[in-house]
Amino acid sequence: MVSNVKNYSKTNSILNELIETCVIAGPVVVLIGPTAIGKTDLSLRIARQFNGEIISVDSMQVYRYMDIGTAKVTSDERLEVPHHLIDIIDPDEHYNAAQFVKDALQAIRAIHSRGAIPLLTGGTGLYLDALKKGLFDDGTSNPKIRVRLQHRAVKEGVTSLHQELVRCDPVAAKTIHSNDRSRVIRALEVYFNTGVPYSEHVKMQSAQPKPMKFEHMVTIGLTMERNKLYQRINERTALMLEQGLEEEVQGLLARGYDPDLKSMQSIGYRHMIHYLQGDWNYEKLLEILSRDTRRYAKRQFTWFNKDNSILWFNSSDRLKIFKLLCHHL
Repeated sequence: MVSNVKNYSKTNSILNELIETCVIAGPVVVLIGPTAIGKTDLSLRIARQFNGEIISVDSMQVYRYMDIGTAKVTSDERLEVPHHLIDIIDPDEHYNAAQFVKDALQAIRAIHSRGAIPLLTGGTGLYLDALKKGLFDDGTSNPKIRVRLQHRAVKEGVTSLHQELVRCDPVAAKTIHSNDRSRVIRALEVYFNTGVPYSEHVKMQSAQPKPMKFEHMVTIGLTMERNKLYQRINERTALMLEQGLEEEVQGLLARGYDPDLKSMQSIGYRHMIHYLQGDWNYEKLLEILSRDTRRYAKRQFTWFNKDNSILWFNSSDRLKIFKLLCHHL
């Protein structure tokens, strides 16, 4: 067990040394917020106004063939405004926060070299934290363990895995929701692979110095009255189904992608799989998908509220946001 901790510390030290060399002097704009709040439309407007190129901060939009369920921008919008980190891997490939940081930093440098403004937008808080605060790629990943846990989550349910996490790492279990499939699996993967609780790895990481990487970054958060947001989520859910989410998932299955893949177990896709397998009728699909998306938005707010650098605006306050950016840029 001791050797695992030493290897972790050595790896994390090397990663932080690499980060220290990544000081970004040029301006960087970040636009975050929960799903369905209007980030896409606003990000396009900002990019047009300020000669921006958009970098997706979305753990699902990296996957090819998954367009409707991830609410990707259209091909016409991508032609008008350059987008990065969209459609870069297949649904059965692995992608994590460390890879995102590497790709995002490369995109930021390239955008600055063209005299443009990098605009990072999305709702994956873990990716944004990894970019702003440092990496947590510590050699603890083990694909074999992860796949076994993913299969168990399907068979036994995520709640059962969370109960196991309570026993082996009660500190982490208190901070991870029992329905947060990805984080429960990640915490158990770290524990089973290293013998050290996930919460201890996080503690060791937080003890490392946090180098400042961005000299001119502004982070804008979008919010709105909760009932209005939930109504927008309900409407978007219905629209996705109308646009052909069923056909999209059928196409993924026809390509041979396993329903147990991490990408296929995300919101929208796992729900449609239940429907296609006959577990739910259409009304239940719509009800549970809308409910789970609302819960996801609530978790996104909880995550982002931990970041004191975010400047919050109502999503309708476009004029205030543009005034801020004019001043910053």
